[in-house]
Amino acid sequence: MNAVVHRLRYLAPLALLAAAPCLAGADLANGQRLFASRCGSCHSVGPSARAGFGPQLNAVFGRRAGATPDFRYSPAMAKSGIVWNDKTLTAFIDAPDDVVPGTKMRFWGMSNAKQVGDLLAYLRSIPAAGSAATPASAVR
Repeated sequence: MNAVVHRLRYLAPLALLAAAPCLAGADLANGQRLFASRCGSCHSVGPSARAGFGPQLNAVFGRRAGATPDFRYSPAMAKSGIVWNDKTLTAFIDAPDDVVPGTKMRFWGMSNAKQVGDLLAYLRSIPAAGSAATPASAVR
């Protein structure tokens, strides 16, 4: 069994259980602030999002890890077999190196369930580039 999948099998259910209550009552504005302060220096979202120090994160849910063509992923990420969803993103945000040993992402992790829920809700509100949908963060 792939080591990454093995780790996710044990880590992700615990992380998801911790985050599940927060996903329903998520605060998109706080998620947007968290993205700007913790993720935005490496990742981008929105109509003009492009890879930088990290891949763009438009429509990240359902995307296979290592799949955006404009970013050079680590071999570990490209071979991970992960498909991003609430469970895999929660585990990865909490401990990137534990989920994908050898990842290029340098992030200490975020384990606060409320913050993770807010961040994931914000990312879920971002449509794919070129989509006619308006992200929830743009609606005031």
